[in-house]
Amino acid sequence: MAVAQQQRQATGESLMQKCKPYVAMVSLQFGYAGMNVITKVSLNHGMSHYVLVVYRHAFATLSIAPFALVLERKVRPRMSFWVFLQIFVLALLGPVIDQNFYYAGLKFTSPTFSCAMSNMLPAMTFVMAVIFRMEKVNLKKARCVAKVVGTLVTVAGAMLMTLYKGRAVEMVWTKHMHLHGPHQDAVAAAAADKDWLRGSIFLIIATLAWASLFILQAATLKRYDAPLSLTTLICFVGTLQAIVVTFAMEHSMSVWKIGFDMNLLAAAYAGIVTSSIAYYVQGLVMQSRGPVFASAFSPLMMIIVAIMGSFILAENIYLGGIIGSVLIVAGLYSVLWGKHKENAEKKEDEAMEIPVAIKGVDGNGRVMDIVELDEVQLEKAQVNGKAAAAAAHEHAAVVAVAVPAEEARMQGKDEA
Repeated sequence: MAVAQQQRQATGESLMQKCKPYVAMVSLQFGYAGMNVITKVSLNHGMSHYVLVVYRHAFATLSIAPFALVLERKVRPRMSFWVFLQIFVLALLGPVIDQNFYYAGLKFTSPTFSCAMSNMLPAMTFVMAVIFRMEKVNLKKARCVAKVVGTLVTVAGAMLMTLYKGRAVEMVWTKHMHLHGPHQDAVAAAAADKDWLRGSIFLIIATLAWASLFILQAATLKRYDAPLSLTTLICFVGTLQAIVVTFAMEHSMSVWKIGFDMNLLAAAYAGIVTSSIAYYVQGLVMQSRGPVFASAFSPLMMIIVAIMGSFILAENIYLGGIIGSVLIVAGLYSVLWGKHKENAEKKEDEAMEIPVAIKGVDGNGRVMDIVELDEVQLEKAQVNGKAAAAAAHEHAAVVAVAVPAEEARMQGKDEA
């Protein structure tokens, strides 16, 4: 009975461990969805998106900085001019360009539309990586074809959403919310169409900026390998840059006023939840399950936002948006599948490159540990003085370490 109970407990704990990444990623999507809806309400109430960006990243800096100071105090590398320049550009791409254009696009469109457009990120990142030669495309391989086709399908979905709005698709629970006269609906639709195209272009620019940030951030982390500190510095420098942009774009000091209202909630929620907690949780999930697993949940946010937006904001969902969203999600998963296959191939290649040690006996009766190395490993071994002897033949070499005959006889007795 006791053994059976222990087995059940072990099975339950194992199941909980397996479920944790799924629960974490689903919770994150609800957190992101809440940010989109709350921000939309704040923007509708007249808050300047320039000011919102400043307050958001100020909250983000204050919430991430303590963890960076404590957890990375021993591993934080020295700051160089080149790294600072990269951080300056990262702050310009992320907090300033991406966030301002995203909020502007959100203001002119809808939370569901904005979330659908953000699913273009993996495809755009792939295109940027190819342009900067960080990724190679071999159309003879299925994974490369999947990424190229997925990118094209994603772009087609984004173009469809931008250029074709279509008729409004009413949900069962929203029919009672749209009881306006036909003339009012026509006037509202004409006014909305003027801003829809502009908002779509803003969202595409924001996604391009975010993809560029990923490419540059990957390069910066090689020089400054302290993720929390890097994020803190990006948020801090981005806050300063956003302040300058806000003073240039908003000439009234009244826009800076903020009280205990929806504007404060939007800034604090976006800064603390989506820029701090979400960063940490997503980092843990990516560490255990990989980036492809984390990215695969992003379409769920779009569904959650669509439901929340139709309830809270009485948001219209249009036919063009639905068709475009389906294409974007299909392209997203095609790109992610290709990336998953690429990661699997890399792991196989790394496993094949591990040196294999075998035992042999020389003519004097001494046991030798023979380790197969490639030319690069051989050169390293010779420089570091770790190799006792080496003989190269074409692209392979062996390193022999002698063991006294007395020890060999002892090993022989043990094996017998």
